[in-house]
Amino acid sequence: MEEKEKKEMLVDSPNYLVVLSSNNFGKAINKYSFLVIDCWAEWCNPCRIVSPIIEKLANKYQGEIVFGKLNVDENREIASRFGIMSIPTMLILKNGKKVDTIIGALPERVLEEKISMHR
Repeated sequence: MEEKEKKEMLVDSPNYLVVLSSNNFGKAINKYSFLVIDCWAEWCNPCRIVSPIIEKLANKYQGEIVFGKLNVDENREIASRFGIMSIPTMLILKNGKKVDTIIGALPERVLEEKISMHR
């Protein structure tokens, strides 16, 4: 199985970024009570800065918070539904409802504080 396919599977308590797409997005927001979605694109340099930070947080908060990645170029309908106008954008969902949006490439400490406010 390809690495991307493996990461698209919605396992319990992943310690990595779950790859989200229109195929699994609805299931993911229903399955995970606390989901942070990193909205990004291949061409976005600030997204490349944020990605390793989000991966680190996914490992650190395994079992507590699930982190996912959503490529906005490949999933325009979802990006549109959440009004994503610039990337990187982090969507914070609790029990399927958006509770916060974080826009921009922020330092790890700041991102962690903003996400932890919703724990």
